[in-house]
Amino acid sequence: MKKILPFLLFLIAFVNRGFSQKEILQELEQNFSHYAGISDKVWQLAEPGYLENQTSEMLMNELKNAGFEIKKGVGNIPTAFVASYGSGSPVIGILAEMDALPGLSQEAVPFRKALKTNGYGHACGHNLFGVGSVAAAIATKKWMESAKIKGTIRLIGTPAEEGAGGGKTYLVRENVFKDIDAVLHWHPGDNNNASPNSSLAYRVANFSFEGLAAHASASPEKGRSALDAVEAMNYMVNLMREHISPETRIHYVIKNGGLTSNIVPDYAMVEYTVRSPSAKGLEETWQRIMKTAEAAALGTETKMSFEILAGLYNLLPNDVLAKQMQNSLEKVGGVKYTPEEVDFAEKIRKTVNSQSLAALNSAQEVRPYQSGLSFPASTDVGDVSWVVPTAGLSTATWVAGIPAHSWQAVACNGMSIGHKGMMNAAKTIALTAQNLFQNTSIIEQAKEELYQRRGNKVFEYKSLAGDRKPPLDYRK
Repeated sequence: MKKILPFLLFLIAFVNRGFSQKEILQELEQNFSHYAGISDKVWQLAEPGYLENQTSEMLMNELKNAGFEIKKGVGNIPTAFVASYGSGSPVIGILAEMDALPGLSQEAVPFRKALKTNGYGHACGHNLFGVGSVAAAIATKKWMESAKIKGTIRLIGTPAEEGAGGGKTYLVRENVFKDIDAVLHWHPGDNNNASPNSSLAYRVANFSFEGLAAHASASPEKGRSALDAVEAMNYMVNLMREHISPETRIHYVIKNGGLTSNIVPDYAMVEYTVRSPSAKGLEETWQRIMKTAEAAALGTETKMSFEILAGLYNLLPNDVLAKQMQNSLEKVGGVKYTPEEVDFAEKIRKTVNSQSLAALNSAQEVRPYQSGLSFPASTDVGDVSWVVPTAGLSTATWVAGIPAHSWQAVACNGMSIGHKGMMNAAKTIALTAQNLFQNTSIIEQAKEELYQRRGNKVFEYKSLAGDRKPPLDYRK
């Protein structure tokens, strides 16, 4: 009997755990149409960064009605919020993005048809991101309530991820993530993948030059061209490209080059974006760019000033958490298309400029787990990953081969293919959160990995955007 009792206890625990997973999946499946409807409303609103007023209210109301305690306007950002259920530790956070992109208004059809001229569109799928995360949080809360689980589930509404918004950087700076033990997130994509990625640290800034206006033909010697300063800076930066690491990226665009060719420009401005695999590497390249700006001003007898618009850390992968996410994703599986969805997919793929596209049925597959991957772009989730163990996943909300930030992505995000991927993400995050609540030792292992990757246990976060306030008007 003594030998049988431990086995019976294990069997009971295993069965209960299985039923719990089944109940979570059933809860989300039964509410598929409800969450699809909310995501479509957010898709129609397509509100830009820091102006997601109706979207934020909609998500908060959904969480409030489900029994969450709401804190609005966190981090001095009107549309940011935190929704919490439970008490004590562990505290599991879920990220919810919500902003749209400019110039990508689009109907949910497989051909180019804008809803509004030069309007905003959810080309990165944040209508799905925000609602899917809310669905995951509510399903987890209901399981915690019924199973009497100790701990806290917390959804963080994070505005303005796109462009120079950097919403999460200001939330990290204001200690919104200070007492969270692990963070889970997801992102729309064209495949199902939970492998951990690193990303590029990022900084964007405007460099302004002031000179002296003069008649360009009658008295050019009296002028000092601000445009010359911009061009001199750009020339020196382009020479630098031979002497920087291959992974570093530098982009620029002249935003103001003067008013007319017959007047020596007394003002000019250039915007620079710099990316590097690490914050340290970013800072080293940045200091060299600063020297080119100073030299350009010196050589053209103009005055230079600069304004940092945004700065993001590189993502710190966390294999411990990512493997839990992978296990959950494999249980959930991929997306299966109906005949109508196959027809939509085949038509929209014809509009993509690519010679080789993955098979349509790749949406049904979950990609194998891989460590050491690098994503050659940037995200403000990177800042979160430096202060708390973080893991994310991608699900097939877009037809295979559809690029992010395109009208084709907007179309997919506003119809059933996007809805299916969204609910698969919600299921995956909810199952992962459940596992962390039941096995808190995983969280401790994830924290140890974070300390090792950071190089220290104690870490003082300093925003790469400096001490600037959230740019609440950057999309106005």
